[in-house]
Amino acid sequence: MKCVIFLLLSVSVLAQSSVESNCDSAYQNAKKGIYWAFENIPQSKGSLSKDLILDDKLVASVKLSKEIEGIKVESTGFFKTYEVNITLYKSFDSLREEGYL
Repeated sequence: MKCVIFLLLSVSVLAQSSVESNCDSAYQNAKKGIYWAFENIPQSKGSLSKDLILDDKLVASVKLSKEIEGIKVESTGFFKTYEVNITLYKSFDSLREEGYL
């Protein structure tokens, strides 16, 4: 009986570890989209959308829009069947301070 309980707990821990690892990979891909958006802020356009593809796989989908006094970046990172969405708001002042403008 103790062996069965131990086996079930071990399988549960391995499954949780796999989920966490896959979520982390999707999160890292979403961050790549954020970095791409910061490096490609359009001068005249009010918005920008881009899909980032690596080795024929969708890594991230990025939407950038200019808002009052700043920008809004939405980046969705993908890994296998996992999807993580990050939304950031950044002021023009902080973008200038960090060297993006």
